[in-house]
Amino acid sequence: MNTLMFYMNRQEVPPTSDENVTVMETTFNNVPVRIYIPKQKSETLRRGLFYIHGGGWCLGSAGWFGYDSLSRQTVNRLDAVVISSNYRLAPKYHFPNQFEDVYNAVRWFLRQDVLDKYGVDPKRVGISGDSAGGNLAAAVTQQLIGDRDIKIKFKIQSLIYPALQTLDMDLPSYQENSHFPGLSKSLMVRFWSEYFTTDRSLENAMLFNQHVPVESSHLFQFVNWSSLLPEKFKKGHIYNSPTHGTSELAKKYPGFLDVRAAPLLADDSKLRSLPLTYVITCQNDVLRDDGIMYVTRLRNAGVRVIHNHIEDGFHGAISYLGFKIKHRIENQYISWLSENL
Repeated sequence: MNTLMFYMNRQEVPPTSDENVTVMETTFNNVPVRIYIPKQKSETLRRGLFYIHGGGWCLGSAGWFGYDSLSRQTVNRLDAVVISSNYRLAPKYHFPNQFEDVYNAVRWFLRQDVLDKYGVDPKRVGISGDSAGGNLAAAVTQQLIGDRDIKIKFKIQSLIYPALQTLDMDLPSYQENSHFPGLSKSLMVRFWSEYFTTDRSLENAMLFNQHVPVESSHLFQFVNWSSLLPEKFKKGHIYNSPTHGTSELAKKYPGFLDVRAAPLLADDSKLRSLPLTYVITCQNDVLRDDGIMYVTRLRNAGVRVIHNHIEDGFHGAISYLGFKIKHRIENQYISWLSENL
């Protein structure tokens, strides 16, 4: 983990404006954000996109060169304002700090006076994020549904290979990609556990899929891949009923059963109020089935969903500068935003 942190920190770039984009840093509700604004004058209000970076809730920032590049491409292609948010990171800070940082920044951005300041059309505001950022984007969008203080809501949400559930670490995608370079099962479990605690007992229990207590067994209905995955993603896998863990871990670290950490745990009454949704999943990714199950549940709840499954894709692909697949996924993602935001 320390090696990953060192690598990510070395990939930071300063907030540098260029001939097309003005880049600045500020805070929204005391949360650091990086803002990208087109330099060209506009006679009309622009679209706005709130972006949340990935990194397993432990790594990364809005200033990482991959996210800086994606933000600039989004601004240039859409003539949109992009807010790229930071948040406090594990292991120094644990859930719900990350969620609360992003939620507080989003609430600030969705104020009418703030949208006016940056020339953003309140009817054309969206949220997006990748991996852990996709998790936070999904959780924040759900939370906004019941927030009566926020009158302006997101028009769309775009989730790029999101992490969405903590209950089942033995999904077909976890089994098939358990040792895949970039994001193995053990690393993803480490990210999940450190989101909640540095106590390695939770990590060990999650690794063996023995962390959910019997009193929470009703939650498995929301992540039962045998009913939520299309046949082609089951590939002969056999669903095994979960082995329950002790109640002690759930009492000490209740976050891993919290819908704000695991958006797939939301019931249908909340899901049906969500906006138009775009989900990118990759075949070679332990998180593949999280995204696919969310697509199924959203569609079952009556939400309009576009699912873009990348057969030759892998986790993190949109951030791999110089790779053809990065440009392909990025182009599909921005094209969808162009048509729907």
